[in-house]
Amino acid sequence: MSRKPTVCHVITRLELGGAQQNTLYTCEHLDRARFAVQLVSGPGGLLDDDARAIGDLTYEQCPWLHRPVHPWRDALAWRDLVRRLRRLAPDIVHTHSSKAGILGRLAARCAGVPRVVHSVHGWGFTPNQAPAVRRAYVLAERFAARVTDRFIAVSQANVEAGVAERIAPRERFTVIHSGIEIARFRRAVEAGEGAALRREIGVPEGAPLVGMVACLKPQKLPVDFVRVAARVAGEIGEVHFLLAGDGVLRGEVERAVAEAGLGGRFRLLGWRRDTERVVAALDVLVLTSRHEGLPRVVPEAMAAGRPVVATAVDGTPEAVRPGETGFLCAPGDVAGLAADVVRLLRDAALRARFGETARRRVGAWDIDAMVRAQERLYEQLPAGRPRNDRS
Repeated sequence: MSRKPTVCHVITRLELGGAQQNTLYTCEHLDRARFAVQLVSGPGGLLDDDARAIGDLTYEQCPWLHRPVHPWRDALAWRDLVRRLRRLAPDIVHTHSSKAGILGRLAARCAGVPRVVHSVHGWGFTPNQAPAVRRAYVLAERFAARVTDRFIAVSQANVEAGVAERIAPRERFTVIHSGIEIARFRRAVEAGEGAALRREIGVPEGAPLVGMVACLKPQKLPVDFVRVAARVAGEIGEVHFLLAGDGVLRGEVERAVAEAGLGGRFRLLGWRRDTERVVAALDVLVLTSRHEGLPRVVPEAMAAGRPVVATAVDGTPEAVRPGETGFLCAPGDVAGLAADVVRLLRDAALRARFGETARRRVGAWDIDAMVRAQERLYEQLPAGRPRNDRS
């Protein structure tokens, strides 16, 4: 019997985010009859212990692998990854995120790994970067693409951006949506877990509740959500708000809440592992991002039957159908986002219709289908470069 191939996933840090959670789910649920699985990440993530708890997963940490660009530390991370991959000797390296994607793919080539796959959870280059910075990211992606056999994109928008920037030709991309555990979110609604969460955080019974689930970092524009909340509160007096997540902009969010006079009606929940309860508690989910891959919380809201009001960036329009499952606005359009939220809060029948349509369409984001699609891609990879250091 031939030896089953080993897949090594490499990710910058196991923080509480969609790319990280889906990577861990993949590592745990890849068919062990067909693949052995390894994982390498940088240290200090909230999900590190989750990785260690996967019994048949070989999990290691690269101490130099961190998100900020730091030439000297990045060189040490690359050297560490080369040595580590030579020792682990995987047949396939599958990288995630920009930092691990660049360093991990180049290290895999130097370590003699036969096949290399990269998942695009949103590109590192964005429209709001300084031109020189954006150009540097694009050039780095083009360079790493030379040693990449296949790209997985979580949205078609990511494919189009990669092709437009001449990172790789279209035929080297495969779209595999970022999956969710659909049944978990449906069970939360059926079990009344949303109502229970409302009681826990002190939302009055029957009060409308609008929320956002996001890391508090510049990409997500969380202060815009506070501004949306202030406008909505000016129209609907009894409405309450929640923001689940944490990050570098927490202080700015807290100041914006205080300045808007929303202190009694705005709850900052911090990091939450029970997002199924959070979205089940909402009447409307809002997402104010300036760029995305495809935000996992959008299909989570769809599975719970909740309408979404979001910015029309990258992969989000592939999930949110305006006038059918929610509404879309341009990034920074606080007035437009607020008006759409008010419209939904004032029309229960519209919310119900959007929610039912979303439930019917969410099947494309099934997380087990995501894993099976990755397995098929692994098996369809070309034979790759022969390894000569198996000893």
